[in-house]
Amino acid sequence: MDEPRTPKVHSLDARSLRGLAHPLRMQLLDALRFGGPATASQLAVRLGESSGATSYHLRQLAAHGFIEGAPERGKGRERWWKAVHNGVRFDDALLADADAAVRGAADMYLHEIATSHARDLSTWLGNRQAWSEEWSRTWDMSNATLRLTPELTRELVEKMHALIDTYRDRADEGDADAAQVRIQTHAFPLPTE
Repeated sequence: MDEPRTPKVHSLDARSLRGLAHPLRMQLLDALRFGGPATASQLAVRLGESSGATSYHLRQLAAHGFIEGAPERGKGRERWWKAVHNGVRFDDALLADADAAVRGAADMYLHEIATSHARDLSTWLGNRQAWSEEWSRTWDMSNATLRLTPELTRELVEKMHALIDTYRDRADEGDADAAQVRIQTHAFPLPTE
């Protein structure tokens, strides 16, 4: 078996965070990552937005290096866009940046990610009957509460990410049974009473 492909990931800095930290921009970037190249008009229909809004936010994403034109797809004046990276890496130092605007953008970004995770799961729950019986038996929504130190939590998170990476690109592109599967992990301490 081939080694798993390492995804091309963009590490957020203060400048690029400000360019991404907007709910519509985050949705546009995800739509291009997981749905492939598209035009502003196509994305507007998909996301229930105006094409003027999607055009503006697509240009902002391009200015910050998250997306680029896909001229091989367009004809005439039609402008196609595609994602440059497969993912984004968030640096916790952004939450402690000296600039309050950067801290605010970091906080908004993380809250929008959490909202997106809940929206994805809710969409699956609402549409699961449209999937095959096999898919309906293989999904997961579970949690575990463990007593861990920060070091053990970091170790667990790193091991989970390493395990997930071993599954990257294992299903062939032509496999009719394959689908994009969203894996969401959350690890955070709970308050003690």
